[in-house]
Amino acid sequence: MGKIIRHSIVSPFALGRFKYEIREIVAFGHQLQKLGVRDIIWENIGDPIHKGEKLPDWIKDVVGKLVADDLTWGYTATQGEMDTRKFLCNRVNRRGGVQITADDIVFFNGLGDAVARLFGAMKREARVIGPSPAYPTHSSAEAAHSGYDHVTYGLRYEDNWSPDLEELENKVKYNDTIAGILIINPGNPTGAVYSRDIIEKIVDIARRYGLMVIADEIYSNITYNGATMTCLSDVIAEVPGISLKGISKEYPWPGGRSGWIEVYNQHMDRSFSEYVTSIIQAKMLEVCSTSLPQRSIPLVMGDPRYEGHLENRRRVFEARTNEAVAIFEKVPGISVVRPRGAFYMSIVFNPGVLRPDQTLPIDNADIRAFVEARLSGLELDKRFAYYLLAARGICVVPLTGFCCPLHGFRITTLECDDEKRVGTWHRIAQAITDYVNS
Repeated sequence: MGKIIRHSIVSPFALGRFKYEIREIVAFGHQLQKLGVRDIIWENIGDPIHKGEKLPDWIKDVVGKLVADDLTWGYTATQGEMDTRKFLCNRVNRRGGVQITADDIVFFNGLGDAVARLFGAMKREARVIGPSPAYPTHSSAEAAHSGYDHVTYGLRYEDNWSPDLEELENKVKYNDTIAGILIINPGNPTGAVYSRDIIEKIVDIARRYGLMVIADEIYSNITYNGATMTCLSDVIAEVPGISLKGISKEYPWPGGRSGWIEVYNQHMDRSFSEYVTSIIQAKMLEVCSTSLPQRSIPLVMGDPRYEGHLENRRRVFEARTNEAVAIFEKVPGISVVRPRGAFYMSIVFNPGVLRPDQTLPIDNADIRAFVEARLSGLELDKRFAYYLLAARGICVVPLTGFCCPLHGFRITTLECDDEKRVGTWHRIAQAITDYVNS
């Protein structure tokens, strides 16, 4: 490849840092489709609409009326629609924890945009420690902004994916570049929901070492199996913090690309206040985020039917989750933790179960050769994922793709077709048995 541009234009901090296995494995799947793999079941991405969920007609009616309103077609305020921000801050304040104003809320075009802005405005030497398994949007953005691998604390699957607080505190104590702690609650890819005690202890670590806390709470209204959601705002006290929320998983409206941050105690610390100001100033260059989904929020979330809508979804995901656990817990060689939130489940291969010589039979010689040519150097769980995709036509995300040393994979509980959903899980369960015993 020749040289045309006289200067290098690639950031040395970003190159090779952006990893998003959730969609990267799709490219492999599309190549397999060209070779003849048909009817792939895409278990890789958390899109409820793609899996058949239908929004209630009343929510569609709200959005339809907004489309007919001329004001919807114009700009909104840089930080977001004022009436919507007032509505959201009132919801926070009614919880009785930290109190905020509309000025503490900033809208973005989805939380991916928000995460990019948060890390883009951060000093390069300031690190944010996050959970492992990590969500790739966070881990990649943090790694790219710093120029180093994402720094993590472990989640212990043998203890319901609870954070290893001793490891977290030790890493904070002995790495003074760490300026913030990231939590994802409810968890993706784990489905864990942290107790109030755990959140309080994380906040206490932040308080004692002078850190901020960033909480991705996009699934805060999707909890079940007896879980109680403790929002960061409930326990943050005087520690600087930011919560990320949105409508993509909750209405659900993933295509609306509308999310927001809630800033807590932004005037308690000068550096934190300047950091938040820089995020807002950068947002001004974009003018604003999309108006339509913002304007829908008070009308949808404030409707008396909304809580019933959320409760129905909780029951659905609880039933599906328990259905999946009942299938996978019978499979030798793997460990399954019953999720209590979101719509994901991570399955972990027990130590020593995976080997580099295991296979699933692939009848098509071209497809088999294509897969085998790409196995060298692969993590063992990604190797399994490749064989599962090529031999059984099911796409899952390897757990090592979530910045995690554990071997396993993530599935979703989103499929609305009962027969297809249960059939897919049985096929995965059988594939695990066949692969492990090969």
